[in-house]
Amino acid sequence: MLTTERQGINRGGAMMIVATALMAVGVVMVTSAAARLDASYLDSSPWRSIFGRQMIFALIGLLLMVMTARAAEPLLARPRTWGWITVILCGASVLFLMAAFLPGWSSARHGSSRWVSLAGAYEGLRYQPSELAKVALIVLLAWWFGARTTDARAFRAGLLPAAVFIGLFVILVGREDFSTSFLLAMVGGMMLLVAGCRWTHLGVFAGLGAAGLAALVAAAPYRVQRLIAFRDIWKHPQGAGYQPLQSLTTIASGGWMGAGLGSGIQKYGYLPESHSDFILSVLCEEAGALGGAIVILLFCAFVYLGLRTMWQARTAFEQLVAFGLTACLGLQAALNISVVFVVAPTTGIPLPFVSAGGSGVLTYCLMIGILAAIARRGEQSEYPVPHIGSESAISFVGARG
Repeated sequence: MLTTERQGINRGGAMMIVATALMAVGVVMVTSAAARLDASYLDSSPWRSIFGRQMIFALIGLLLMVMTARAAEPLLARPRTWGWITVILCGASVLFLMAAFLPGWSSARHGSSRWVSLAGAYEGLRYQPSELAKVALIVLLAWWFGARTTDARAFRAGLLPAAVFIGLFVILVGREDFSTSFLLAMVGGMMLLVAGCRWTHLGVFAGLGAAGLAALVAAAPYRVQRLIAFRDIWKHPQGAGYQPLQSLTTIASGGWMGAGLGSGIQKYGYLPESHSDFILSVLCEEAGALGGAIVILLFCAFVYLGLRTMWQARTAFEQLVAFGLTACLGLQAALNISVVFVVAPTTGIPLPFVSAGGSGVLTYCLMIGILAAIARRGEQSEYPVPHIGSESAISFVGARG
């Protein structure tokens, strides 16, 4: 029978293996989806090719994941340290999000200023602040209700400040990136729920949040057009319904086993954003329904491991962090898959670990490293594990942590 220490290593290691497998799929599929008929992958330097960039970011991400898993474990044993870490993360996130609106710092793509250009850095290096905002908000809420043992059932002293934090991040992100702001609102609301906030209080803020998100949709005409087109994409084949129609066509053309890696046709100008938001469509065309199912099962495995890590976490803070990170990655994957299969309106949200993009890969690897550290500490604990979200769970775990 395995020892508790060995079990902890297995769970944290399993999450790292799942993440590595998804990144490997991502490197292969991004390379295929970005293929051009008039150029070779090796015609330019590694940094200037999509294949080279994705490979470099994947390798850096793996290193970051391992380093974070090792560094976070001793830090988790010192809850007071996370107060300063929370301040640094939130401060950096707000500054980067505001910098995305400033001339000279903002870097626009497709008319959306979601990136910050890193001055003096190598050509084309940009950073997407909304990725850091995900980690910052999760750590902030976990610190507020877990490390500080704030009473989640208290309205003014507990829920109201947390709701203000969530609203601030949603507004800063939502101006240019509605999909990520929606994700932040969902993850924040779920963390408030499991922290033990009253249902009646949450209902009020849920209504206010829905109104705010509706205002963000109405503020951008193209978002309204996407919602209208989603009702019947066949009525808008050359307009807002073009991308979902091409996504379905790409998936259907792959059949069960696919056309073979590199043999897809839709990526050659037919399917927009084939290497980023709609990378799963290209995977289904070239690897078939079987390949798509394997990727989805990998995400299911990650969610299972993440929830198991949450239930066996050592402190209330670690439980909330584990839940928030798992919910964030799981919901983002679910949203992307829903968009690709036209179950939800088209929106620009990438598939974690698989879609092209360095900011996302590095952030997801940071999340996995933290989860792996929590898993190792949880399995080494000699205490009974409480159920987070119950009325006495937070105070019980906080007292012993």
